[in-house]
Amino acid sequence: MTGGGNITKIMHFILLGFSDFPRIIVVLFVVFLVIYILTLTWNLSLLILIRMDSHLHTPMYFFLSNLSFIDICYVTSTAPKMLYDFFQERQTITLVGCAVQYFVFSTMGLSESCLMTAMAYDRYAAICNPLLYSSVMSPALCGRMVLGSYMAGLSASISQLCAMLQLQFCGPNVINHFFCDLPQLLVLSCTDTFFVQLLTAVLTMIFGIINALVIMISYVYIVISIMKITTASGRSKAFNTCASHLTAVTLFYTSSIFVYLSSSTGGSSSFDRFASVFYTVVIPMLNPLIYSLRNKEIKDALKRLQKKRQCC
Repeated sequence: MTGGGNITKIMHFILLGFSDFPRIIVVLFVVFLVIYILTLTWNLSLLILIRMDSHLHTPMYFFLSNLSFIDICYVTSTAPKMLYDFFQERQTITLVGCAVQYFVFSTMGLSESCLMTAMAYDRYAAICNPLLYSSVMSPALCGRMVLGSYMAGLSASISQLCAMLQLQFCGPNVINHFFCDLPQLLVLSCTDTFFVQLLTAVLTMIFGIINALVIMISYVYIVISIMKITTASGRSKAFNTCASHLTAVTLFYTSSIFVYLSSSTGGSSSFDRFASVFYTVVIPMLNPLIYSLRNKEIKDALKRLQKKRQCC
């Protein structure tokens, strides 16, 4: 498509993906396919279990069910296209498809960041104010916090999408990645990207740094409260209630910060692409395991479900 003058506007991109590893392409496909299936299975199972068991209808598991839903959408925004492209001779994606993919990916990622913050506040209320927990974390407040997480992620992604659609691409059109990520798109643009970079920096400050600070402050108060508990068993029980969330938060933030710092120039080495797989595909698979393996309430719910099935 030709614009004004002799400038040719690019309307599609070529995703290189993992095409530079032809010898292990089948192995990579099988590994990523298994990870994607496990991610969907484990997150859906956890979501359904929380819905079915009335003992899990608490603020903590309400947030956890929404985290599973976000992770399903998050991984589905990139994994199916990545898997489809493994055996395609020409791995292309349209400009509109690229924008939609990044919009869904960004919305889910930013919403998860806000939801992690809401879950940290929930753990703070449970440990620091246990007597007032039921009144503080009311169903109405929990609903507003989850809705606010979705709306914040959606509004930020819409602003990024509108700014991205103002960019023009005149060539080259090769993205050295397996999905449309913003740093790679900015390098390919033939128009001024200052506003998009400024907007991205502001959103990173709001959703990354501020959310991380709120989580850190919450855990400072949590640790102080735990240290005041006199019995070792009480301290261990209090720590176990927030250990899973702290592990998930650490994985989410450290991996995403590492990847975006390493790809801030727009380049994407082989190591960067495999690191991106970790936070786009592997972490959504690990989250239900992190919250379930050492969780007595989840195990009890599974036992109750098994007994119901045996009775039926």
